[in-house]
Amino acid sequence: MNTIPKIGIWVAIAIAAFVISALAALLFEAPSLELGQIWHDPYYRHVTKFSFYQALLSSLLSVGFAIPVAHALSRRQFRGKEILLKLFATTLVLPVLVGVFGLLAIYGNSGLIAQWLQSIDRTMPFSIYGLNGILLAHVFFNLPYASRLLLQALDTVPSEQHKLCAHLGMSHWNKFKWVEWPRLKQQLPHVFGLVFMLCFTSFATVMALGGGPKSTTIELAIYQAIKFDFDLQAGALLAIWQMLLCAVIAFSIQRLSKPLSVSSGSINKQLYISNDNWLSKGWDSFWIMVALLLVLPPLVMVIISGINSQLPVVLMDNRFWLALWSSLKVASLASIIAVVVGVSILTTSRVLRLRSQHRHADQIELMGTIILVTPGLVVSTGLFLLLRNFTDVFSVAGVVVVLVNALMALPYVIKTLAQPMLHIAQQYQYVCASLGMKGWQRFKVVELRALRKPMAHAFAISFMFSIGDLSAIALFGSQEFRTLPLYLFQLLGSYQMEAAAVVSVTLLLLSVSCFAIMETLFKSNASVDKC
Repeated sequence: MNTIPKIGIWVAIAIAAFVISALAALLFEAPSLELGQIWHDPYYRHVTKFSFYQALLSSLLSVGFAIPVAHALSRRQFRGKEILLKLFATTLVLPVLVGVFGLLAIYGNSGLIAQWLQSIDRTMPFSIYGLNGILLAHVFFNLPYASRLLLQALDTVPSEQHKLCAHLGMSHWNKFKWVEWPRLKQQLPHVFGLVFMLCFTSFATVMALGGGPKSTTIELAIYQAIKFDFDLQAGALLAIWQMLLCAVIAFSIQRLSKPLSVSSGSINKQLYISNDNWLSKGWDSFWIMVALLLVLPPLVMVIISGINSQLPVVLMDNRFWLALWSSLKVASLASIIAVVVGVSILTTSRVLRLRSQHRHADQIELMGTIILVTPGLVVSTGLFLLLRNFTDVFSVAGVVVVLVNALMALPYVIKTLAQPMLHIAQQYQYVCASLGMKGWQRFKVVELRALRKPMAHAFAISFMFSIGDLSAIALFGSQEFRTLPLYLFQLLGSYQMEAAAVVSVTLLLLSVSCFAIMETLFKSNASVDKC
């Protein structure tokens, strides 16, 4: 690699132009840049406070409960643990409305618990709509994610330290205090910050479970201002405010995050637990069961509820098939674009890294992750305001939704492919140079074979995010163009719960099938490579 590929630079410039155009439209539509007026308006002040309040409570609950769950999983080996961890991995990329429907099927006003309480002449002690439901949904999605991240930190404890603790007869509390807690403490700011950011920018969850103006976040206020009130200035002002707050949160996370220190010693799965008694076993079993009961029942209820009398009716409805086809087109195109763009950016950045120009490489990759600072709804709002001056917005809705979804999936593609692509370049750069292989020939013969697994994984993640996204389609969707998440939201809004159950199980099966197909491809590719 003697020359730096220019494609990554041009792609990064294109992404920057795409986002800056959307932000410029927001700035043009905003009445002024005096954001202080947001704090003087009671409604804007309320939605800002509620956005921070629900995100803070959700993060405290998710990460707080994730600590004992991760600790229990790190100490116990049991049948089905691997399946449970895979289940934990799917909740983060599960279509949001599928999880919301599962929670409604259990905790809703006509859910499983409410029906059981009604049979014994009792009423539901809380309503799932409003802050209660938002917190429950955020814990459902983020506790497994936080548990996996903290479990990874605990897995870095060298086995020699476990042996030493067992040899010294340390109690569980002392071992946690002096050996395991330092590892968790290093990772906690990073995990808490990520969960806070996910909850702060949550749109579909609040949209489905928010209890009216009292439980409205900034993103939902943007959507309401543009979609229902057609108050473009208010939507633009709130979008700029949201972007600035997200930027502050993202930079704060970066400052607080610290890499785990590298320890000498071997790291393996063998555990050495001293003073193990029924109390400690019961404590660990309790937290594992809590996590299992939180995640598994809603998913099971989605499947059970989806098999009902409305199944043939929905399957015969042309609107369902049009929404399904739109979802598959959007998810497939967005995933392909995200992977191609991600590979293009990393092709350039890795050459810079090989030349020790890490700062320039970070800058190029930063353009691919700019969506983390400018949420999808903010970009969609800017594009909505920009395009309305040139054309009928809804006539180009499909293109815009695909591009926004690709941009939202791009950070995960870059995170998935960055290290594998760099390692391949380090391993084969001199061999390829000696053989005169470069460009497409090098990519086809060397890169594509070596990167099939991470590229398939990146595609699967992008597909699941795109097929379950509601933020872009919520603004650009119409009766002629809607995806399954928007169709599901409309059914939930009109209280057609049985029909919504059928759509929910369809979304769930699509997501699970995507990962199952990719896993099968992984195995088949591995067997081919061995041959």
